[in-house]
Amino acid sequence: MKDISEKINTLRHATAQAFLRGSSKTIEKVKKGKVPKGNVLEIARTAGIMAAKKCSELIPYCHQIPLDWIDVDFKILKEKIIINTNVKAIWKTGVEMEALTAASITALTIYDMLKPLDDSLEISSIKLIEKHGGKSDWKQQFKNPIKTAVLVFSDSISKNKKERGWITSFSS
Repeated sequence: MKDISEKINTLRHATAQAFLRGSSKTIEKVKKGKVPKGNVLEIARTAGIMAAKKCSELIPYCHQIPLDWIDVDFKILKEKIIINTNVKAIWKTGVEMEALTAASITALTIYDMLKPLDDSLEISSIKLIEKHGGKSDWKQQFKNPIKTAVLVFSDSISKNKKERGWITSFSS
């Protein structure tokens, strides 16, 4: 496992995607909610969310990450279901594996629920779409150098009960 103890917490976000192909007849049953095992998309969504939370238990070198948000969404086409997962966390390391795990388990859950209906099912193209966060997202945004000053607000100094001492200003 990589040592991330020196890294700082930043907002991390990752989006992953998976495709599940099947016959148009099977996909139509999913759309109409006519699958014998139940509501395919809601059960698969729940499985994907649970999978993202359990990622570090499934993949040996993944860190345990306190996830702040997980979303599993579907786009249903004639012979394909597109699964999109989004994961966010404020942590020291990215959430790509959690998003990919969510997409994979969501696809596997749909496959499991539809396998009695369709021998042509195929899961494909599980991939990371985008990721953000960490030092790679930090960019210098200032045209001019930052100038700083140290101000001390003190009741005792304002009432002349104490000397001003070392108060000064400086610039970087």
